[in-house]
Amino acid sequence: MAKHRRIWNQSKYEQYVIAGRGQGEGPAYLPWISVQSFSSSGTTSRIFSHKTKRVHHLLSRNELYYFYLLEWSDKVLDIREQFPLLDLELAADIASKAGIKYPRDNISGFPYVLTCDFMITTNDGLRARTIKSTKDLGNKRTLEKLEIERRYWKSYNVEWRIVTENEISKKKAKHIEWIYTAAELPTYLMVPGYREEMLYQLTLQSVQRTADWFDEQYGLPAGSGLQMIKHLLWSKQVSLEMVNQALLGVRA
Repeated sequence: MAKHRRIWNQSKYEQYVIAGRGQGEGPAYLPWISVQSFSSSGTTSRIFSHKTKRVHHLLSRNELYYFYLLEWSDKVLDIREQFPLLDLELAADIASKAGIKYPRDNISGFPYVLTCDFMITTNDGLRARTIKSTKDLGNKRTLEKLEIERRYWKSYNVEWRIVTENEISKKKAKHIEWIYTAAELPTYLMVPGYREEMLYQLTLQSVQRTADWFDEQYGLPAGSGLQMIKHLLWSKQVSLEMVNQALLGVRA
């Protein structure tokens, strides 16, 4: 069966812009590329952000790991993935001056819109980050596109960097992933006193025993204590270092 070709031309570009792709902030932002747009060489993910209150579209496992680190950081205020370099005239001019062939559709000849994997709003301003594997950085064409991106964001006075797997703490990201589902507690665990009692018990015994004690003490469904502990870790009322002990001593 022939592979379906993704159409790209001026009409398609205008449809994207009218739809609001690559525009907005917080829960109103729409990524330029969604996981349905095209197949990725990595593992794609759609994940809800407790920070932005919307679903994020991530095109690789490393993007997902980096997302968790951004979601965890108190310095990060907003996360916008697949953020477009929408000024096509500027991007094409930058490429021309750098002696780089700007990417265009083979059939329509219309220029593609390059994207930055993450546009991050922090307490100190905007930060643009592109996620690349170290092996990809040996590809000349990839480096050319990255150079366009670097110069583009420099013209906007936005700090831009490449982030490889060597700069992403997968261990920390996986720890955050483990507690992520407990960011918001179900109503039955919001009883006054539960949180304080759990914090106290954690000073007396192991994570495993505290989780089991909590379920038995209050007659709650199995796993309720673990969920409460995860929530305390997520809300940073308990040190993240405790996750190491939790992963070794508690069944997920």
